Amino acid sequence: MTTQASTKVYKAVGLKCSEQVLEATVGKDALFAVIPDPVTCFSTARYYQKQVFHVSGSSNLVFVDWFTSGRYESGEIWDFNSYKSVNHIISEENQPLFIDSVLLEQGSNCSISERMQEYNVVAMVVLLGPKLKHIQDQMQDEVKNMMSVQLRPPTSGGGRYAARPQPLYPQSRPPLIASCSPFGRTGTGMVARIVAVSTESVYTFLRHHLAALEPLLGAAPYSAS
Repeated sequence: MTTQASTKVYKAVGLKCSEQVLEATVGKDALFAVIPDPVTCFSTARYYQKQVFHVSGSSNLVFVDWFTSGRYESGEIWDFNSYKSVNHIISEENQPLFIDSVLLEQGSNCSISERMQEYNVVAMVVLLGPKLKHIQDQMQDEVKNMMSVQLRPPTSGGGRYAARPQPLYPQSRPPLIASCSPFGRTGTGMVARIVAVSTESVYTFLRHHLAALEPLLGAAPYSAS
């Protein structure tokens, strides 16, 4: 399941909030992929979404949940009033395997823009199931290697002429930061979290790391983005 373009949330009327809810059951040995374009909230918008996935022990699930700061190329940067996204994965025993909630709202003492600094995109990728284990392992290894290089602190070395590796971005934060964490029984699931300066850099990240889904889906995710 995908989208034709980013989901646009327009300015709120009064205190009204735009809502989107998805609930799905993934059968045994089945694969469900939710790979949308990002949500983009316009100035003063209010948005709430909830996704609930019911899975069995052999179900396979991949979903991407991501949003941008707004029309940042036009100067609207984290100018919406509130954004909330809730994601649940529930086992066949009706037990929670994964519970996640993201909430951003304007504060009286600190705006969203001040908290997010130069970053304009927040993304999350969730992979669960035996058919996706090789993608999980590859993503975790590559993200670990990428971030170890980007965030490597300077070292004093062992001698006067010893090489001293330096971080790639010594004077500022990296343009994209990512992390991966396992979840579920014996690490059957994995969540990757990404924050980035540009939308295109996240598209590039997703195209690369989800390309191995092509044999299962018949097309590579985000290949036309």
